[in-house]
Amino acid sequence: MFPSLFVSHGSPEILITESPARDFLSRLGTALGRPDAILVVSAHWETAEPALNTVETNATIHDFGGFPAPLYAMQYPAPGSPALAEKAAALLREAGLLVRMDTRRGLDHGAWVPLMLAYPAADIPVVQLSVQPRQGPAHHLALGRALRPLREQGVLIIGSGSFTHNLHEYFREPANTSEPEWVTQFADWFDHALAENRLDDLLRYRQLAPHAERNHPTDEHLLPLYTALGAAGEKARAERLHVSAAGVLRLDAYAFS
Repeated sequence: MFPSLFVSHGSPEILITESPARDFLSRLGTALGRPDAILVVSAHWETAEPALNTVETNATIHDFGGFPAPLYAMQYPAPGSPALAEKAAALLREAGLLVRMDTRRGLDHGAWVPLMLAYPAADIPVVQLSVQPRQGPAHHLALGRALRPLREQGVLIIGSGSFTHNLHEYFREPANTSEPEWVTQFADWFDHALAENRLDDLLRYRQLAPHAERNHPTDEHLLPLYTALGAAGEKARAERLHVSAAGVLRLDAYAFS
């Protein structure tokens, strides 16, 4: 059974620019092995209630602007899996959660960018699940717990976001500047809380983590972590797989089992 994962997908330029995070993601698929299918929760699909895409072939959504032209030519035509989407929807409904199906949406860059590095052949079925920023961490933990049985069926569950995410601060400072203390303190607190399975503290990270508002002015890039954590069950064990930073953006990754 695969662990559930949280990865920081970074800028789309990770595909064409050398970096430690790119190297990590490029090795990830080989390290994990090949799943039967992938369910990815991306910070870049926001909906009022959980939504799953149910398509035969995933379109590649270039949901970004102002980047080098080669990025807009890249395609990741992974097959979809309506059958997996229906299984996921049934599990969410059994847990008392509302869910809707989207028959048109493909994969946004929060999904296809890390997958293009980890599984470049684009031959594994992929289903995407949205986030609901207004509903907070506990809701996304519940999503993951409901989806846990999929892991027993060869499905790799990935939450794709960013361990810290303040684009206003990022564009004020060059990406190659040293990591500021307010980022380090937040990341250290969160890592320790994960390692010690302090679930109540994690759910209240905005009240307890140092500089939480500055590192995450909004929740959406951290919410996929909670779904990945929930998919590992109540006694989840966290393993940090990668640590790096691009200025104020921490690009850490975790496995939960």
